[in-house]
Amino acid sequence: MRRTVFALAGLVSACAFTAPALAFNTSYASHSDGSVYAAYATPYYADPLSRGTSGAYGEELRPQATPVPRQLVQFDTSYALGSIVISTEERRLYFVTQRGEAIQYGVGVGRPGFEWSGTKTVTMKREWPDWRPPAVMLKRRPDLPRYMSGGPDNPLGARALYLGSSIYRIHGSNEPDTIGQAVSSGCIRMTNEDVVDLYERVRVGTQVVVLR
Repeated sequence: MRRTVFALAGLVSACAFTAPALAFNTSYASHSDGSVYAAYATPYYADPLSRGTSGAYGEELRPQATPVPRQLVQFDTSYALGSIVISTEERRLYFVTQRGEAIQYGVGVGRPGFEWSGTKTVTMKREWPDWRPPAVMLKRRPDLPRYMSGGPDNPLGARALYLGSSIYRIHGSNEPDTIGQAVSSGCIRMTNEDVVDLYERVRVGTQVVVLR
């Protein structure tokens, strides 16, 4: 896909704020791909994710570097306004804002053996979602917890968009360093900041096209 980058209005100014106080969390958490890690004295910033948006846990987020900056680009004119297109090869997600134009986000995608493609529909949206590992994941990793409540350490991150009746989601992440990599069990990962931005734009019923 050939694209031309535009300046995304308001993005720079929205990021120009005084940094909040730095704090630390010490905890254990599970990755969405089934592995478990210990987050010892992990720093986070207590910061509202977007203007006019607030939620549980005071929107407490760890600092997250975005390998691919959120930006407006020229895009394929064949996709409808408001649709989502994901290129797993490029590790990019595009939200179509108007004909021939889209907002580009960096994403993490399924690791080898967990890639997929097709067309889905957003059937549900959740803020700070709970996580219940699917049966196929528990079969691979029976040591995983059967349930994890939503929050900053949850592997689904700040927001989740559920895709059809599948086990796949577009969701935030407590592992921002994995964005841009192929490491998940098929879900599409975003930084918490980016998934909140996308969440506010997307409605239930939105078409999601996943390309290999």
